[in-house]
Order: sequence, then C-alpha cells, then structure tokens
Amino acid sequence: MQAEQLATKAGWARTTLETSTFTLASFAPRTQVTTDTLTVYIEGDGFAWINASTPSMDPTPRDPLALKLALLDQTGTAVYLARPCQFVQKNEQRNCNTRYWTSHRFAVEVIESSNAAIDQLKREAGARHLKLVGYSGGGAVAALVAAHRTDVVALITVAGNLDHAAWTSMHKITPLSGSLNAADASARLQSIPQRHYVGQKDTIIGEGVARSYVARFGSPGPAIIVMPDFDHHCCWTAAWPSLVAKNFDLPNR
Repeated sequence: MQAEQLATKAGWARTTLETSTFTLASFAPRTQVTTDTLTVYIEGDGFAWINASTPSMDPTPRDPLALKLALLDQTGTAVYLARPCQFVQKNEQRNCNTRYWTSHRFAVEVIESSNAAIDQLKREAGARHLKLVGYSGGGAVAALVAAHRTDVVALITVAGNLDHAAWTSMHKITPLSGSLNAADASARLQSIPQRHYVGQKDTIIGEGVARSYVARFGSPGPAIIVMPDFDHHCCWTAAWPSLVAKNFDLPNR
C-alpha cells in the first residue's frame, strides 16, 4: 500500500481510532507527538467512484494527497486522519456503506465521528489547541468539525469543497442530499482564522466554490489564495514545504 510505504519511510505508523459509528484510520509519527497546538490533516474523498454511475466499494485514496502533505510538515506537530472506511482492513470496517463516500460523505455521523477521533488525537498529544488542514472533501470535514469546537485556532483548506451545493450546481450533478454543507456553518466559523488554497486550473473544485463559501462571511472574509498553474492534484506537494510556514503564521487565539 502506497500510504503504508510513505508513512514507514517517514517514521510514521498507522493506528485506528474507534468512534460510535466508524473505525477511522490515522497516521502519526512513531515517536509520540507532544504539543500545545496539534495540526490534524484530513483526507479528501478518495476513490469514491469507479465511473460516473458506479460507486467504489473501497474509498481508500489511490493518491493520498493529505497524507503526503502531513508527511511534508516538518513542524513536528502534525498527525493525519482518514475519512470513514479509508485505510481500514475488512475486519476493522464498520458501517462502510457507499453512501458515506457519495451522498452522505459529510453526514452528521461522519462529522461526529471525525470530531471524536480528533478528540482522541488531541488527548494523546496533550494539546490544548488544534489547527485543521483539509484537502478536497476533507476541507469540508475540517470546516464542519471546526464549527462545533472552541479549540480550533486555524482552519486551512487545499482545493476544499467548502460549498457542496455550489459545487454540485456548477457541475450539474446530483446534490449531496445527506450531507451537511460547510458554507451553512459560516456563522459559527466567523472567529476562526482561515486560509483557503485553490488551484487556478482546478476543474474539479475550482475557485468559484471557495468564493461561494467566503461570500457567506462579512468583508473582508477568509483569505483565498489562488495558486497559478495548480489543479486539483498538482502541484501541492511540491509547494507545501514552502507554504507550511505561511500556513501556520495564523495567530493562536
């Protein structure tokens, strides 16, 4: 498995976190992370669809971009959280219904389980504060989790699906009927410092989705950084080491 190889090479290891609905996979340094402010990277939707009409039976990402970003974070404060049913073995799977990576990918139970898993990661690190980094659909999860917490001091997304209603409308695809929408949580996110990266050439989740989200906030609203020549996959890993310092200069409250 590519993720296992990448993690092992970097001195990280996989663990599982039990929540009320799902068993969630996490990767973290083998040496216990101890920090006042823990950074949690949240994965994208992964291999959700085989084709336009056939959902995958295993949403584990073929290219775990959020994990790659986490491994490139040299602050020593980072861990990684997968989405439901990603990177879990058959004997570990619970409630792995395809709706949880299609129509219900941001369902209440998904957000609650992600939140509970983050609680566990925070306790293990002895942290008081959190910085959440979400890639693609993981950006929505990060925002929705942040909206229910008081300890998040920074919300950062990369190609984040921050307004899935705008996204499905733009692409003329079926609405995510069973999902919460990060844009609807704007009132509870007003006080959290945010930075949202989008690729200028991203045709999957483009700048318009981020703009629709930011429009829910008062002026000037959260920062959007448009990266020229970037798309949904390229060239985030190449740029990430130079972006990390900028990402984490967002002030602690």
